[in-house]
Amino acid sequence: MSGTNHAHRDTVERLFRAHHRWLCHYLRRHLRDVSGAEDIAGETFARLLEAPSLTAIREPRALLTTIAQRLLYQHWRRADLQRRHLEQSDPDVAASPEDLAQFSQSLERLDRSLHRLPSKVRSTFLLARIDGLTYPQIAAELDISQRSVSVYMARSQALCDRHSANQFLEEKRSA
Repeated sequence: MSGTNHAHRDTVERLFRAHHRWLCHYLRRHLRDVSGAEDIAGETFARLLEAPSLTAIREPRALLTTIAQRLLYQHWRRADLQRRHLEQSDPDVAASPEDLAQFSQSLERLDRSLHRLPSKVRSTFLLARIDGLTYPQIAAELDISQRSVSVYMARSQALCDRHSANQFLEEKRSA
């Protein structure tokens, strides 16, 4: 490992020691869940480790808060998707814990895939699928053309199709 990588790791380690407890407390106020807060705090520092390099950080808590809030929003979005899925499911058919875990893992993989997309493509997809906006509404919201909305939706739909195909193959292998 190069000296730069050691310096980067040491910087993140110092930030962790100085601010991990504070960040967990901050997240607990928003989540009201100790283990969830610790998971998001840990993921926040993992994201810092994955960052190419850290320049001098004047306000480390502001940086940590920004990263943690993004992760918190992702957490809430996944929880909302799970809740909506359960509400739309047949109430007479109770999902097994294994089914719920598999659904949760599938959502997690889809979420990671969506975050690899450019932000406008991802936003277009979420506004259409989650918020139910029409293409003209999305175009106005994102200040893009309706043609761009169509292109972005096709791109995100291709990602979802690949995700579904991979999910199908995994289910076949585990059966």
